[in-house]
Amino acid sequence: MAGVPWLRSVALGGPALASFLLLFGTGLEFIRFLTFKAVFLEGGPGEASVRWSSALQDPRVLRPLGVNVGLLLLFILQHSLMANEAVKRWMAHGFGVLQRSMYVACTALSLQVLMRCWQPVPDGPYLWNACTEPWHTWLSLLCFVLHFVAWLVIFSIVLVFDYAELMGIKQVYYHCLDLGDPLALKSHRAVRLYSHLRHPVYLEFLLILWAVPCLPLDRLLLAALLTLYLSCGHGLDQQDYSYLRAQLDKKFTIFCSEDLRRGGEDKGS
Repeated sequence: MAGVPWLRSVALGGPALASFLLLFGTGLEFIRFLTFKAVFLEGGPGEASVRWSSALQDPRVLRPLGVNVGLLLLFILQHSLMANEAVKRWMAHGFGVLQRSMYVACTALSLQVLMRCWQPVPDGPYLWNACTEPWHTWLSLLCFVLHFVAWLVIFSIVLVFDYAELMGIKQVYYHCLDLGDPLALKSHRAVRLYSHLRHPVYLEFLLILWAVPCLPLDRLLLAALLTLYLSCGHGLDQQDYSYLRAQLDKKFTIFCSEDLRRGGEDKGS
C-alpha cells in the first residue's frame, strides 16, 4: 500500500477485520444453534399430555417464552433500524467508512445475546415430536442432510454477492487507496439488487428453521417470528433473479475457463 499512511490503514483496517472475525465466529455458532442443537441435541418424550391451553397459562412456560420474544425483538430491531437510510447516514457521519463494519459487529453481538440467553421450554408441549425410535435416527439424519444442503446453497449464493463489501472490509480498503465507495462503482442492476435484498437465503433459511425432528415451543417461536421477519424483508423480483443467474453463470464460466487453462498447462508440461 505504497503512499498510504500505515497508521490510518491500521486504525481503519483493525476494527473492520475484528468485526469480520466476530461475525464469522458468530456465524459458525449460529449454525450450531440452528442445526446441530435442533437436530441432534433436542428431543425426547416431550410433554404429550400437556394441553396447549394449559401450557400457555403456565408461568414455567410463559416466562421463558417472554424472554425469548424479547431476545428476538432485540435482534429484529437492531437489524432493521440500523439498516434504515436515516440511521445509516447518521452512522456514516459518526463512523465514516467503518459504518458497515459497525453494522456487522452490532448484528453479531445481537446474535450472540440471542443465542447465549435463549431459554428452552422443557415444560411445554411439542407441535410435533418424532424423536422416538425407529424414526429418531433416520429422521435426524434426513434433517441434517437437508440442513447441510441448505447451508451449502446459502454459502454458494453469498459468493455471487460482493462478500468483502457486504462485510465492510472492501469499504475500508477502497478508502485507504482513495478509490471511493465500492458500491458507487457497481452497475445499476447490482445496486438495485442490493437495495432489494441483502440476505439471499429466504427459502433455504425457512428449510433450516422448520425441518427439525421435533418442534418444541421455543423453536416454534423462533421459526415463526424469523419467518415473518424474512417474509416482510424478502423483495426479490424477476429482474433481480435474472441478475443473480447471470452473475452465477459468469462465475461458473470463469471457473471452467481457469480449469481448462490449468489442464492445458499440465498437458503442455
